[in-house]
Amino acid sequence: MPRRPRIHLPGLPLHIVQRGHNRDACFFAEEDYLAYREWLGEAIKNTGCQLHAYVQMTNHVHLLLTPPDTGAVSRLIISLGRRYVQHINRTYRRTGTLWDSRYKSSLVQADGYLLLCQRYIELNPVRAAMVDDPAHYRWSSYRANGLGQPNALLTRHEAYLGLGKNEEDRLATYRDFFRSELDAAAIDDIRLALSQGQPLGNSRFLDTIEKATGRRCEVRPRGRPRKPVE
Repeated sequence: MPRRPRIHLPGLPLHIVQRGHNRDACFFAEEDYLAYREWLGEAIKNTGCQLHAYVQMTNHVHLLLTPPDTGAVSRLIISLGRRYVQHINRTYRRTGTLWDSRYKSSLVQADGYLLLCQRYIELNPVRAAMVDDPAHYRWSSYRANGLGQPNALLTRHEAYLGLGKNEEDRLATYRDFFRSELDAAAIDDIRLALSQGQPLGNSRFLDTIEKATGRRCEVRPRGRPRKPVE
């Protein structure tokens, strides 16, 4: 079966997951996390993408970003991937691929869904039982979005800026989102949209994407169970 082409549209947020090959580790030491972040920052600057949230897990990465044009994400992934794989292969005297051949992506409706997606991304370490509070995990955007820690990688989306009249109010409102667990149905919706490469949003949003692309947007129920997208 041919692969379903990705849907990338300029100015619309996109949730991306890139996983280690065969779900193997892609970060092995603190220096690796830092090197990835450095080159991610350069790739963001060079492509004009705006990064809103991220998490670096042991064997995969989540990015929530808005691209300025349809080719920006591919350029970012290729540039970042090439430099990071070279670093890992050189550092650990290995050869071959590090990432799965294709990253997963899903357009995200800004209203009502973007902040939900940010929570999903930044709660990954909690769901994985690595920490009991997202603030305790160093390699994500939560400390910036929830605690106000400076992070040059990030650009606040309008949905985030609408949380309050000033920075203090926005941070407090954002932290309140994390006082309860993410709804299981919301997690399933995000994972299913990613696994099928389909937009995450309401029916009106899907209709808009269909008109813009000429392609039917439909998140279909799973048949045979698949491994979850974390």
